[in-house]
Amino acid sequence: MRRRSPVSALSAVEYYADFKKELLASNCQKCSLSKHRTNIVVDRGNPEARVVFVGEAPGANEDREGRAFVGRGGKLLDELMLKEAGFDTNRDGLIINVAKCRPPANRPPTSEEAASCRPYLEKQLILVRPLILVLLGATALKHIIPEKKGSPMNEEVGKFFCHPAYPGMNIIVFFHPAYILRDPRKKPLMVEHIRRFKTLWTSLLGAH
Repeated sequence: MRRRSPVSALSAVEYYADFKKELLASNCQKCSLSKHRTNIVVDRGNPEARVVFVGEAPGANEDREGRAFVGRGGKLLDELMLKEAGFDTNRDGLIINVAKCRPPANRPPTSEEAASCRPYLEKQLILVRPLILVLLGATALKHIIPEKKGSPMNEEVGKFFCHPAYPGMNIIVFFHPAYILRDPRKKPLMVEHIRRFKTLWTSLLGAH
């Protein structure tokens, strides 16, 4: 009997825990990233939360541990979100990536690699149904909202918007934490964006 592809097998899954279990067990080989990975990295955090953060791809630490955003950038995000918004990323949010496997040398995923993982990302958003979608950096932005590819980040960060492809979600773009580590001068801007996030998150939390 011909084995179903990971996408076909996961399309009918109704619960996030089952999705995660099936994807981890799938040994997905849809793109060449499968040749280099140690682990498929599905997420980190709470799938019952209503906030989803989207990064670009796992790095070395994430590939080793099988959890998203556990390197220096992830620690900075955790620290700033907790300090500025009282937001615990492991309890109050779910962190996922455009690509589920580490690209060589931590480069951004290609369009083809992102497209291979796209059904998994879409399934995650369908199952979680977040109220707020936080896009971490230019790579996440261009793959989630393709028409914004090439847009200057300074014009995109820190503003809430909606998009017909993601009904019911309030979308905001943050600088990628790794970028803040490279250019700490942008940290005050990210702090301001997190405070704007806090205002909406607090109001939505009260409404639900």
